[in-house]
Formats: sequence, C-alpha cells, structure tokens
Amino acid sequence: MTARRLAKHAAFWAATAAVSPALVSFAIRRAMLGPDRALEGSTQALALVPGLLGQYLRRAFLCRTLDACDPSVTVEFGTIFSRCGVRIDRDVYIGPRCHIGLAHLERDVLIAAGVHIPSGAETHGIDDLTIPIREQPGRQRRVRVGAGAWIASAAIVMADIGAGAVIGAGAVVTRPIPDRAIAGGVPARVIRSRESRRSA
Repeated sequence: MTARRLAKHAAFWAATAAVSPALVSFAIRRAMLGPDRALEGSTQALALVPGLLGQYLRRAFLCRTLDACDPSVTVEFGTIFSRCGVRIDRDVYIGPRCHIGLAHLERDVLIAAGVHIPSGAETHGIDDLTIPIREQPGRQRRVRVGAGAWIASAAIVMADIGAGAVIGAGAVVTRPIPDRAIAGGVPARVIRSRESRRSA
C-alpha cells in the first residue's frame, strides 16, 4: 500500500471515529422518527462542515447509514440526503448544495452544484381535490444515474439518466435520457449523442 493510500485509509478511520456521536444520535432518532427523517437531520448538520474535513466526515457517516456508499465518494458542503435507500458507487462526486432523494448514482458520476434528484416525479399525490396535497400519498422510485454521467449545475432529475450522458445546466429531466446523450432544456430533450462527434 502506498503512503498516500495509507494516509487516506487512516484519515477515513479517524473520520469514522469523529462521527461516532452523530451515528449514535442517528440510531436513536431513527428508532423514534424513522430512518429517512433521521438521515435528513443528520446530513443537514454534517453539510455545514467545510473543506476536506467536511468531505471526510460526510463520507464516513454516509458509508454507515445509506444502502450503499463507496469510501471513494466525495460529497461537498451544503449537500443533504433525504432517503436511506440511496446507493452511491465508486468515485462519484456530488457538488455543493445538492439534494439527493432516492437514487442510485453509478460509478464515476459527476454532479455539479445545486442539483436536485428527488425520489422520482410523483413524490406527492395530487389527484384528490378534497384532500390537501401534503396528505396525499405519493409514489417514490429510485432514480438511476448511469456510470460516467455528468449533471451540470441546478438541474432537476426526476427520471433515469443513461451511462455517459450529459445533462445541461438548469435542465429538468422528466423522461429517461439514453446512454451517451447530451440533453438540456425544460423539459429536457436530447440535443445530440456524444458519439455523433466521433463519427463525423
């Protein structure tokens, strides 16, 4: 093991020890409030820690509270999670001030600042006009962001993104985007394939 890898490994375990009180608090609140509400509160608190220290603390906490979170993940300042069912694969980068609901972020995904990935497009029911929307059951689904995809700043992603796809800044994704497509707009539409430039 190289000295750099050894130092990173040691830093990860030091961060794990440092977040032990947060993990105990999470376990208690999970029993009282449920896992998702407990997670959201914990990640709000950890989101406020800046710099490299914050990255290590968030990583150590998320590796022990999400469905899956690889130790190579980077989560920046101000990002919160609202569903314990999130899965984050190797070498994923999540930029500052993002909100992640129920999602699977596959290997090498890049997410820029201010991106929102709610738990699908139907998190709230709206059909019954006699009941307030907040009281109507929604339907959550896991949004998949394929390996190597890049989502630019302030995009909202409510449908699956294919591997190697690029989503433009401010786009609102309401329908699945195929592999290696470049999409943008509101609602997001495919502009071209990344492969078209290769064949030209």
